[in-house]
This record gives sequence, C-alpha cells and structure tokens, in this order.
Amino acid sequence: MNIMDFNVKKLAADAGTFLSRAVQFTEEKLGQAEKTELDAHLENLLSKAECTKIWTEKIMKQTEVLLQPNPNARIEEFVYEKLDRKAPSRINNPELLGQYMIDAGTEFGPGTAYGNALIKCGETQKRIGTADRELIQTSALNFLTPLRNFIEGDYKTIAKERKLLQNKRLDLDAAKTRLKKAKAAETRNSQLNSTRLEGDNIMIWAEEVTKSEQELRITQSEFDRQAEITRLLLEGISSTHAHHLRCLNDFVEAQMTYYAQCYQYMLDLQKQLGSFPSNYLSNNNQTSVAPVPSVLPNAIGSSAMASTSGLVITSPSNLSDLKECSGSRKARVLYDYDAANSTELSLLADEVITVFSVVGMDSDWLMGERGNQKGKVPITYLELLN
Repeated sequence: MNIMDFNVKKLAADAGTFLSRAVQFTEEKLGQAEKTELDAHLENLLSKAECTKIWTEKIMKQTEVLLQPNPNARIEEFVYEKLDRKAPSRINNPELLGQYMIDAGTEFGPGTAYGNALIKCGETQKRIGTADRELIQTSALNFLTPLRNFIEGDYKTIAKERKLLQNKRLDLDAAKTRLKKAKAAETRNSQLNSTRLEGDNIMIWAEEVTKSEQELRITQSEFDRQAEITRLLLEGISSTHAHHLRCLNDFVEAQMTYYAQCYQYMLDLQKQLGSFPSNYLSNNNQTSVAPVPSVLPNAIGSSAMASTSGLVITSPSNLSDLKECSGSRKARVLYDYDAANSTELSLLADEVITVFSVVGMDSDWLMGERGNQKGKVPITYLELLN
C-alpha cells in the first residue's frame, strides 16, 4: 500500500512538472513569458556539436554508398548488423567479371590469342576484386566505425544531456514566473486597506513569495549544474574532430593503397599482353592482331590513352622506328580510326598509307597521306612496313 501511494505521488509530481514545462514552453513561443538565454560559449558549443553530427552522418552515408553502390546489399548488411550476425560473403563485380573472362578464355582455348588474353585479364580483374574487398574492410574498420560510434554513442549522450538542460531551463523560467506573480499579488494586497481578511491574504502571499524564492534557488542550482555537465561534454567535440582527422588519414591511405595496387596490376597485365607474338593470322584473312606494349609508370599520357581505345597495338620496337623515321615510309593500318576533326585522317584497317614526321608535331602522331588526302594519324594504329 505504501508503495502504491509512493508511485501515485511520484506520478502526480511528474505530471505536474511536465504540465509546468509545457505551459512555460507555450508561453515562450507566444511571447508571453521570458526565456533564460544560454551564455554565448555554450551556444557556440551546441551549434558546433549539431554541425558535426549532421556532416558526420552525410559523410558516413555517402562513404557507404561509395564502398557499396548496391542499395540492396547495403540494406542486407544493415539487417545482419542489427541482428548481430555476420553477413554472408558475396562475390563482388570485379571478381565476377574476372571469373567470366577466365571461363570464356578456357572455353575458347588457352592456346588461342583471345583465350589467353581473356584468362590473363580475368586473373587481373579477380586481383582487383580482392583489393576492392580489402579497401571496404579497412575503410569500414578504420573510418566508418569511428564515425558511427560518434553518432550512436557520444552524440546520443550529448543529446540526452542537452534535453535535460532544456528541461532545467524550463523549470527555472517557470519558477521565475511564479515568483514574479507572487510578488505582484503581494504588492497588490499590501496596497489595500488593512482588514483581518486582507491581512490573512497578505500572509498567504508572503508565504507564497518565500516558497517561490526557495524553489527558484533550487531550480537555478540544478540548471547551473546541468549547464556545466553539458558544457564539459560539448568541449569534447574538439577531441572528436582530432580523432576523425586521424580516421580520415587512414581512409585516404587505404584508398591510395587500393588505387596503387590496381595501377600495378594493370601495368603487369599490359606487360603480359605485350609479350604475345606480333601477329596472329586467322583463317578468314581478318585483321592481324598485334600485341600491347608495356608502359612505364611515367609514360601514362595521351599515347597510353590512345592505346587503350584499341586494346592491341604495334610492338615497342616498331613504335620507336615510327617516332624516329625521317622522310616518308609506308605503314599498314591496324584498326579503323575515325578522324576527330579536319586536321586528322580517317583510317581503314589493313589499308597501306604513306607516313612522315613533321617538326614540332606531337610524338604520338605522324602525318599520313592517302592519294590526295592528308592529315594527322595516331602512330599506335600503324605498323611500319619494311
């Protein structure tokens, strides 16, 4: 029975406090009550914390999209995380492409040019897929997890204390309002003629003023204590920024490692493709196939980009002869080429044209002639004839 009485009293007290806060909040919004303003330093800290929370959420979500573009896969991983279970391992896109290439190359025959190239490309794609998987794991551990811990941990604590501070401020302002009303009523009663009844009223209002002043001191003390607790938590945001900076450096390093691995894998692949024999003749007299040259790391430029538009290009020795040739030479066109503008010459595979160098011209181009037609041609589309 005593426990029931206690619970009822506590429930009534909580309901009264909630109603008092609601009335105070409404009157503030209507401009009918004064509001205690927080000091400028605390307001700045609150603004900094809110800004940090908003941008951390945006960065975290977009990083997740970058690392896992498939929204269905992200939802599945989120569900497994909430169920505290490990998500099943799935093959990623580079690994799947690599497996298709290897299977196709095996079907066409590893001894054929195309089959051999497919197998080598497939193996490289699978290595890129493994590197991609390592990037995701490293980034999730060293970058996404600390950001998520801040949102779900530190900031939730800050938000909880901030809400308590708001309630303490409403209690303080409600106490100020009650004291103001009690003093106003006491003043009005003291101005009336003294009678027995009026004297009783004066005593009642004097007691009310004393009670309100005591309540104000208590609420002021609780508000000041809560403001100090909130301030100490908010000042930790600077440490959070420093921690997130270290995590960002880890993320950048993981990306750098990933792209460096991918670049090296592609260089190695290009060297392997460049080791193929110079020509593979088909039974149908189709265009002959020439190898891809190896490219040094500092040689990636317009010539490298041009070479990737047609995967198979002329051999390195032939390429050097073309760059250094003087006078006019005959060259066979390896692939069709559509001129980008009027200064270039369109080419058809297997045709023979005359080429020569011009002083000041880009080393990746030669001048080509076909009858009365003349224009620039890319040297990677040519094979110099003896």
